[in-house]
Amino acid sequence: MTAFAPAMPHALTRSPGAEESGHRFDAGRRWSASLELAFDDRGGVTRMTRARHRGPLRVQRPFYPEGDVGACHVYLLHPPGGLVSGDALTISARVGSGAQALLTTPAANKLYKADSHGVAWSQQARLEVADGAVLEWLPQETIAFDGSRGEQRTAIALSGAARCLGWEVLALGRPASRLPYVSGRIDQHFRLTRDGKPLWLERQPLDPAHPRFIGRWGQGGATVQATLWAVGLPDETAAIASLREAIEASPRWAVTVRHGVLLLRYLGHERNEAWALCEAAWKVLRPRLVGREACVPRIWRT
Repeated sequence: MTAFAPAMPHALTRSPGAEESGHRFDAGRRWSASLELAFDDRGGVTRMTRARHRGPLRVQRPFYPEGDVGACHVYLLHPPGGLVSGDALTISARVGSGAQALLTTPAANKLYKADSHGVAWSQQARLEVADGAVLEWLPQETIAFDGSRGEQRTAIALSGAARCLGWEVLALGRPASRLPYVSGRIDQHFRLTRDGKPLWLERQPLDPAHPRFIGRWGQGGATVQATLWAVGLPDETAAIASLREAIEASPRWAVTVRHGVLLLRYLGHERNEAWALCEAAWKVLRPRLVGREACVPRIWRT
């Protein structure tokens, strides 16, 4: 990732194929699940107009904790609770013009150890936000078990004056159980565009065998990382000032703006610290992005 962050080198690059990433994807052992959502403005109220699923991936009914004028809150449910070798999850969501949607998950996502053949899992999120629409993509954290192998891809396509705020929190290994992440490989890909033009392209390989994993110029041995992004803020400079005023200064996080994308990074060892940072930043940025205070999903407190 970028040099402004504590680590995680940034690279504008094309996405590699399975051969380049070193992953083995076995079509004969592929257990797929997909979820396709759509949200549209219906008389000033955001309605979920499409919810098609295949396999163990679905949603509960939409919630309106902010009233009809607020965002439509939806919880993404994956009953298995994690990914094993051969799993392939695809989530796609479209937010139509004038609509506002907040998507989250009821629990942490787990990436389990690969099988004896090293078969990888894959997870994709494809998000489209129309002109005048707002999407908040706020999944709970992902926990990667030692030996996990797979690929995560997040692609966000904005149109016109679309706005978006989201995050990704990743914990590597289970230090509390003395099970660090010392083998395996996870490839993360982010692609954010507006009207087809790239704003933020990033690929991050997480490989404990690579020098960057423990090098101070890279991962630095950190076991938890988080990235929060916000696009469509009316004044990014003022937003950064508010973040620095509201959140305790720490060498473990940094914030900057590139091409209209505000990026906040965390690199450390505490999942709770990373989550608290993202939630605090969201509470600062949301009023600036959508004109309303943050409404915490009830599922986060259960």
